Amino acid sequence: MKTSHFFAHLARLKLINRWPLMRNIRTENVSEHSLQVAFVAHALAIIKNRKFGGGVNPERIALMAMYHDASEVLTGDMPTPTKYYNPQITVEYKKIEKIAQNKLIDMLPEELQADFSPLIDDDFYSDDERHIIKQADALCAYLKTIEELSAGNNEFKLAKQRLKKTLSERDSAEMDYFLDVFVPSFSLSLDEITLDD
Repeated sequence: MKTSHFFAHLARLKLINRWPLMRNIRTENVSEHSLQVAFVAHALAIIKNRKFGGGVNPERIALMAMYHDASEVLTGDMPTPTKYYNPQITVEYKKIEKIAQNKLIDMLPEELQADFSPLIDDDFYSDDERHIIKQADALCAYLKTIEELSAGNNEFKLAKQRLKKTLSERDSAEMDYFLDVFVPSFSLSLDEITLDD
């Protein structure tokens, strides 16, 4: 049986820091970001189904969200302002991302590739799944800006404004619900969120 380096690579996602061009009060790595995106995407899917007549699979979306940045273990985390600086850079980065996704899938034993491909290769995502994962990704970045600003780091002021615009472009009823119900707590202290109502 041939050895696979797939999970050894994924374990290194914790070594890739996000927000590399900005001063951070607390650094965030791709591994922990992916888990938070999975939490939020799962919640968005449930909210969509329960409150707004959706028909998506929350568990599948959570798994896809867990793997949504897995290719960054090969490419690194390119800062958003660079990645989207102009359409040509965006197109070329997407090509690099696709090559990295395929390389990760190829690391798996052949008999497992069909199970992991729909999680890692975003070509398998439906429009609804892709939209929810992108919303969750942007929401988690937005939450990071709130946390940093709450800790006194004004470096994230413009990033918060940019992400607010991104969220408005990806607007949905389930995201509005999440923003209204869950997001206000992120600017509170531990004492404030643990006090009994």
